[in-house]
Amino acid sequence: MTSATFVDGRVYLARTEAERAPLIRRLGRIEGQVRGLRAMIEADRYCLDEIQQIRAATAALREVGLLIIGQHLAASLTLAAQPQDREAVLEDLLRVLRAGLAETR
Repeated sequence: MTSATFVDGRVYLARTEAERAPLIRRLGRIEGQVRGLRAMIEADRYCLDEIQQIRAATAALREVGLLIIGQHLAASLTLAAQPQDREAVLEDLLRVLRAGLAETR
């Protein structure tokens, strides 16, 4: 499970390798999609094909964001169990959720 520290009003995650690996794997696929998009543009492919590639990469980035939010949520709830930091941890969680939700629109 992700461990976390609370410093200066922010929750910092210390992911395990098992938690980090899916993020890194997805980011590698996204890099491939972006390289593919570049090749499509350089080859003057049909615009709709290029737009579809952009949409796929955007959706993949959104999924990475949701994974990160999920990890942050789990860590924040654990930290919020400690009464001395509860309010500040929950404020940080809301800040992260707002930023993440803004990206899903």
